[in-house]
Amino acid sequence: MAGDSPHAAGFPLADGDAMRVSIHLLGRFAVSVDGRDVPAADWRRDRAAALVKLLALSPGHRIHREQAMERFWPDADPEAAGASLRKAIHFARRALGAHELIELRNDIVSFGPQAELEIDTESFEAAAKAALRGHGNDVREGSDHERAADLYGGRLLPDDVFVEWLEAPREQLRQRYSDVLRAGGLWQRLIALDPADEQAQCALMQAALDAGNRVEAIRQFNQLRDNLHAELGVGPSAATIALYERALALSSTETVSSSERVRTALAWGLVHLQSGAFDKASDIARETRDLALGADLPREVGEASALLGLSSMMRAQWPQLFRSEFIEWVRARPAFVKHVFDGHLCLSEFCLCSAKGHAEVAGLARELLSVAEEAGSVAGRGLACLLLGEAALFSGELDEAEDYLGEAERLLLEADAVAGRVLAIERLAEIALERGQKWRAGRLIQRGLADAERSWLSPHLIMRMQALAVRAAATPKMVAEEILAGDRLMTPGACQPCSMALRTASAIALAEAGKLEEVDHRLNEAERIAGMWHGGPWAAALWEARGVQRRAQKKEVRALAAFEEAASRYEELGRPRDQARCLARMGPEG
Repeated sequence: MAGDSPHAAGFPLADGDAMRVSIHLLGRFAVSVDGRDVPAADWRRDRAAALVKLLALSPGHRIHREQAMERFWPDADPEAAGASLRKAIHFARRALGAHELIELRNDIVSFGPQAELEIDTESFEAAAKAALRGHGNDVREGSDHERAADLYGGRLLPDDVFVEWLEAPREQLRQRYSDVLRAGGLWQRLIALDPADEQAQCALMQAALDAGNRVEAIRQFNQLRDNLHAELGVGPSAATIALYERALALSSTETVSSSERVRTALAWGLVHLQSGAFDKASDIARETRDLALGADLPREVGEASALLGLSSMMRAQWPQLFRSEFIEWVRARPAFVKHVFDGHLCLSEFCLCSAKGHAEVAGLARELLSVAEEAGSVAGRGLACLLLGEAALFSGELDEAEDYLGEAERLLLEADAVAGRVLAIERLAEIALERGQKWRAGRLIQRGLADAERSWLSPHLIMRMQALAVRAAATPKMVAEEILAGDRLMTPGACQPCSMALRTASAIALAEAGKLEEVDHRLNEAERIAGMWHGGPWAAALWEARGVQRRAQKKEVRALAAFEEAASRYEELGRPRDQARCLARMGPEG
């Protein structure tokens, strides 16, 4: 405890005395003073710890008081911000155990001269620069790069996910680490840092080919393909696919499997999609799906269907494709209906959420239900009921929605259509929240999360369920835990449409809890995504979240304007319950 230190009571240090202050920022936040670890509990105020972090990362470990006030309390008046800064300094001194370790002199906040600083970011930066300067010196090069890499203890302050001022130094340090790994040829560690790093994966593929290890080269390609899809939503480059084809052609006692041929074809299809050759991508998708179907590869059937759906959406032809696809598959290949739906999941949800899109999709779903009943397709009936339930929910018909969704869950369980069943559970949980039944919503969410793990679409499904988990949390502590769990899902390649509900739900919860410093970043990112994907309720949801934020900032006029705009946009979308909620927020008790 701080009280065990001879400096805890603020006794002055003798002239010339120095205290060794060790600060860890990479991978964790930890501080020790003269070998004594400062317990986490001693950081009684968040801003005390934040001040120490800021000073540790600032040039010369000093910052003008006005800069600190602007960083931490941008919306406060100068007098209040100044008082808050003095409190932060006081509590930081108490945690460190000595008054002299932090100074406020001539409007400059800094570590005192009695502090002999050891900061892990500085140790890493020095070693990294030395290793990179020595690039090309053969014998010591590898060890120098490894030594530097070993000093990178992990992401800068990983618990401070949405602290905006940390973004630049965090990215700078990560890039420096990446440069060290790349220069040193430390490919496995580079892949651990960035699983979608194509250069690193190709280097390992080439090494495996040089060693005659066809199996390992193919394994590396499959790993890269999956990582690129999960992290960035893209496929391998043409050069990487060509390297993979070399691996397939390498002399071996093993024959090229159907799965390997399908993976190659899908990869080329994505290359054509990304280059704008939508017709060619569609042709490859259909051919590949036929191959996957013949080889009984259900996941690949779904992936080929996704490629076909994306190609059709780029040509504004997706609704027509969706209709013909399902009628054809329900009638001819009912066993694969659920896998085709998996491939269209994000696209169907996107169209459902477009302006009055649920009315169009409901009409399509009724037709599909009739076809599925005629064909005796359990999965087809379940998926049609799912779409009808979602459409009814968006239209504000909760009882009708619950009936359809309950039937959808039952049918999709029978058909083992995991992704569709999780969506049905998600919507049932939404209904429970609409009715104020957080306990019921919580049970549904847990069931949905457990089922989502079984689907190859689990990153999409889990993120959608986590948005509801934030809304269903019953206590401030539980809300904070669910937000943190959601933050861990926000990888660079997270599905952008599927992330929107989580981003706005977290922002609203944080604003209502008064944690305004964590709100802007989330909403700015959500606005960027909404601008890329036109349509849907996202603009309305963002206006609503901004309204909650402005109210928390005591900017009532701007809050009311935001709620009014959100209500108007929900009205245009044909979503009366969402509109009513925003109008209610405009009331005196909103």
